[in-house]
Amino acid sequence: MIESEKPRSAAPAVASLSSGAVRGREEAGIRRFLGIPYAEPPVGARRFAAPEPVAPWAGVREAERFGPTAPQSPYRSALGELLSCPVIEGDEVLTVNVWTAAVAAATPAPVVLWLHGGALERGAAAQPGYDGTSFARDGVVFVSANYRLGAEGFSVLDGAPRNLGLLDAALALEWVHREVAAFGGDPARITIMGESAGGALVAALLARPASRALVAGAIIQSGPLEAVAPERARRASDAIAERLGIPATREAFSAVPPAELLRARSEIAAGSSPLNGAPGFALAIDPHTLPASPVDALADAELPILIGTNTDEYRLWLSPEALGEIGRMKAWLARRVMRIPERAARAVRRAYPDASPGEVLGQLVTDRMLRAPATRLAQSRIAPTFVYEFAWPSPVRELRAAHAIEIAFAFDRLDDEDALRLSGTDAPAALAREMHAAWVAFIATGDPGWPAFTDGRMTRVWDERSQTVPQRRAEVVDALG
Repeated sequence: MIESEKPRSAAPAVASLSSGAVRGREEAGIRRFLGIPYAEPPVGARRFAAPEPVAPWAGVREAERFGPTAPQSPYRSALGELLSCPVIEGDEVLTVNVWTAAVAAATPAPVVLWLHGGALERGAAAQPGYDGTSFARDGVVFVSANYRLGAEGFSVLDGAPRNLGLLDAALALEWVHREVAAFGGDPARITIMGESAGGALVAALLARPASRALVAGAIIQSGPLEAVAPERARRASDAIAERLGIPATREAFSAVPPAELLRARSEIAAGSSPLNGAPGFALAIDPHTLPASPVDALADAELPILIGTNTDEYRLWLSPEALGEIGRMKAWLARRVMRIPERAARAVRRAYPDASPGEVLGQLVTDRMLRAPATRLAQSRIAPTFVYEFAWPSPVRELRAAHAIEIAFAFDRLDDEDALRLSGTDAPAALAREMHAAWVAFIATGDPGWPAFTDGRMTRVWDERSQTVPQRRAEVVDALG
């Protein structure tokens, strides 16, 4: 919406960008600009096409509300009680949000671009837990971005570019590099940060030479590091095409409303689980948009990376009841199908002698998906790589140190509604302050405050009493390769 200037009860905050002026809000020493478009709406002829930079506008554009969220289905069943995402209707889904100190520092501030998670088909920058106030308070210009999700963003279709959601993130990064000086930020000191699928996108941006050139550092929280061959990446969109009785082409998908694509995807995924279910959306190796899998491409990236995982990632996806239903035979068959070495299973059982067969399997699956690739990457890099393990056990629903719990600690936002659902009311505030300070230090200096991984596989373990120690359960990741 374009508005002319008019009196406001809150203090106005105006920034002049190359595309036009935006008016945000200043409160308690923080300026916040929300819902700034960085690309044209991906609708009509722009569906299933590469994003186009936003056209300039006249006047001053209101930037006090988050932009529309990308089309998506809500989380299902028990997971939906723990995770939620706001729904904001509209076409302008490709927007960024900025938090910055009201009083500019003497020198341009370091910058971070946050990319949310959600398995490439859920999530939004508007989630309350992603509020950037704590980073702006501590001298960082914080930017978050939306990108296309699910079928709209990660389908592999004949006649359409691949990895559209990644191309959106790349354009958002270009926007930050071009415009962040207007908010007091230094375009030469941009760190990209993401969790889960957002972490995967961060890694993928680093695998793109043009995007990597704009980045000074990266933070990858529980992010998969492997892109797959197009034939595998297209399984999710092929399943949707089969369900709808249409070819997997840009022309055919463009003729189907987003809500129908979501309905088909939901029907396909009904009743599935991380161990047995519908194929998920994935980043595809592609010469034009993602030339190599990040786990291979990042070895020679000459910039610092902060990367880590949570001790019990799998416990967000598999409830105690689901874990209890996995007996020894079922676990053995699953390991065979996934080609998990038996010596890795033995190593997990030694590390967790009281674990059930389901817990052993869950640990193996998530270590193979997340911790082993992160370890392999850290071992292969010459540039500084700082590794962490988040180990604080949440008392909620036996989640322990499950996937996504660390986000509220990194943001120092334990009182947020998302954090309360995952961590309860007594999560240690001192740990959140400590973790957040390390994240800010890395963004500002490229060093979070502990030795790089190459110095004896040193790892920062975040818990009630944090410590820096040689990597725990190293024999498990070594067995997984």
